Amino acid sequence: MQTPDVSAVEATAEGWPPPGTPDIEIARSVQPQSILLLAQQHFGLAADSLIPFGHYKAKLNMDNYTLPDPSHYGKLVLVTAVSPTPAGEGKTTTSVGLNDGLNQLGIRSSVCLREPSLGPCFGMKGGAAGGGRSQVIPMEDINLHFNGDFHAITSAHNLLASILDNHIHWGSESGLDPRRVTWRRVLDLNDRSLRHTITGLGGPAHGTPRETGFDITVASELMAILCLADGLADLRDRLSRIIVGRRRDGSPVTVGDIGAEGAMTILLKDALQPNLVQSLEHNPVFIHGGPFANIAHGCNSVMATRAALGLNDVVVTEAGFGADLGAEKFIDIKCRQTGLQPDAVVLVCTVRALKMHGGVAKSQLGNPDVQAVRAGAENLARHIRNLRQFGLSPVVSINRFPTDSEEELAAVQAISAEWGARAVVSSHWADGSAGATDLAQAVQDQLNDGTPECQFLYRDEDSLSDKIHTIATRLYDAAGVEFSTEARRQIEEYEQLGFGHLPVCIAKTQYSFSADPKQLGAPSGHTLPVREVRLAAGAGFVVVVCGDVMTMPGLPRHPAALDMGLNEKGQVFGLV
Repeated sequence: MQTPDVSAVEATAEGWPPPGTPDIEIARSVQPQSILLLAQQHFGLAADSLIPFGHYKAKLNMDNYTLPDPSHYGKLVLVTAVSPTPAGEGKTTTSVGLNDGLNQLGIRSSVCLREPSLGPCFGMKGGAAGGGRSQVIPMEDINLHFNGDFHAITSAHNLLASILDNHIHWGSESGLDPRRVTWRRVLDLNDRSLRHTITGLGGPAHGTPRETGFDITVASELMAILCLADGLADLRDRLSRIIVGRRRDGSPVTVGDIGAEGAMTILLKDALQPNLVQSLEHNPVFIHGGPFANIAHGCNSVMATRAALGLNDVVVTEAGFGADLGAEKFIDIKCRQTGLQPDAVVLVCTVRALKMHGGVAKSQLGNPDVQAVRAGAENLARHIRNLRQFGLSPVVSINRFPTDSEEELAAVQAISAEWGARAVVSSHWADGSAGATDLAQAVQDQLNDGTPECQFLYRDEDSLSDKIHTIATRLYDAAGVEFSTEARRQIEEYEQLGFGHLPVCIAKTQYSFSADPKQLGAPSGHTLPVREVRLAAGAGFVVVVCGDVMTMPGLPRHPAALDMGLNEKGQVFGLV
């Protein structure tokens, strides 16, 4: 039902919608505010500073809006989490709730999130617009297609693939060896059948046969480039530096060598502009870019972050999955490239997740078990310790579930205190901003204490192998790293080409500090197996593929898509 006369804050205070209402119904129960009006009220932006996509979504018009000088930026708050479990942690929900809580305290704040991928939406993870009363709306639009950014990235990526195949077909003027092409195609869906393919079959008129494959769009180097570019000029320059393959003598061939960067920039021009939407409580939300943190760098776009920092006193942003992946890449890749740094950090956990890390089965999580919480809290303690290695002391946000007992919540707070971290129980999922004001105040207290001196985990001049070893031993508590023969060869080649100074982007399972998703808690003494190393010269990092992680996921036995559809009113159902 639509209730245009009732605000989300009033609805929450009155206990409406009732508990147990699905997220999608809660999202529909609140009438969004005009996006042009919201931008004018919160930021003082004129209508021509936005490009509306209907009444409730818009892009920031970078032709009419100039990013301010960093000296005028607000404070940046990074939200990260413990290692994820099927029990759920609620990092996006917490980010949205924290932003609503800060606004409730009278602080001008926005939150910057990543765009959802269709792969998880139709697979098993669901959408990425928050949950309960800490959601972003319009929920269906955000989770399904949104403003076309992923389509633009997919199209630009595959345009390059088609230009490459055409380049080879007509004699490969650049000298590109068809056997040494490294550029694959992408699709924003989970499809294991496309991981390894052969193209160009059918005879000379249909191209040159070669082995290739597909990755999911969020793993594309173009996704990373869009999220790390500082503007159109930087975007074009990064595109031109992409290495697509090798000549027979082993020298690299770039996009600039074949002249495709101009056409690719055209397709990405509009996608580079940040998207503006709103929370259920009509607070501004920037959603832009969507790299996964387990196979990419896992941060929203630099453009959106900078725009939000120039328009607010505080900006909340999230980094994907656990702090060992998302937060590490946020600091060692995004902050290293941009000069940004967090002024405060929130580490999200749940009693349910800690019990899973403590050995409790998902079906038993509703039963109180303080001992399991304490055992699983080793994972929380490891993440607190790891964040301290970056010079950051987190506020622990306990995302409360109805089944949590007071004893369990007290145990998490006590363990956090043992590690010198303040832990706050937050009920934003159930209560919206009213349940997040304690968390918001704790974050504001940390901001008032001054900006910490953020430190990178490794130096630019360290070798690629040493950078990988540093992450493995200092963050994952591994005993060492085992490189495949191919990975060693690739590292040596990239360093000889002059890319040894780049940061590394670890691609591994998100569920464990190890490369084994079944090793929950805080495993130590394991070995990190490095299977493959990929150079992303345009994005400015080296991807390190570990264990069995896949850059094109598959669907589960029962995909979420099988339970989705449209009702008689033409409304989406089954989207979570």
